[in-house]
Amino acid sequence: MAGIDPKQQAILEAAWAAFSTYGFRKTSMDDIAKGAGMSRPALYLHFKNKDAIFRALVAAYYGNAAAGVRAALAEPGPLPERLMAAFEGQAGEAVEMMMASPHGMELFEVTKNVAGEEIGAGEAALSGIYADWLQQQAVAGNAVLRGDAAEVAQTICASLKGIKQTAADYTAYQAGLRQLAALFGAGLTPR
Repeated sequence: MAGIDPKQQAILEAAWAAFSTYGFRKTSMDDIAKGAGMSRPALYLHFKNKDAIFRALVAAYYGNAAAGVRAALAEPGPLPERLMAAFEGQAGEAVEMMMASPHGMELFEVTKNVAGEEIGAGEAALSGIYADWLQQQAVAGNAVLRGDAAEVAQTICASLKGIKQTAADYTAYQAGLRQLAALFGAGLTPR
């Protein structure tokens, strides 16, 4: 959540702590304000409501995810290792924290219902990062694309979402990421 106003960052951190502890529905603006060390009226100067705070959290997640993916893909190494690092960079600690929360499933549902626009923009940005990287790797002779780079990138992103939504826990999620990185990496590596 770097690059935002310190008060807003404190609000987002307090909101995340409250949402993961109490769930979205049971968290009040008062809970968030107390966690951020401010009054409820002061909180309303920064965010209109709980939904707006949640949308800001989702936007911050995607900003961090994009930075993590870019950094990982820029590193040298075999394609499977770079992809695994990118997948881990995309997940960040947010996915682990959400999966560890007793309210994780509720938070996943709220994310879809409250922050659809932020999800769409974030997923498009991530897909674009993967597509650009895939195209660069193909041009450099480091990868063989079986299809358009944008289509392959969309398939990667859809696969990542599927793993996140079906994993029983964070350990299973990580195992799915490793398998996906190995499969895509092997499929992209020139023979």
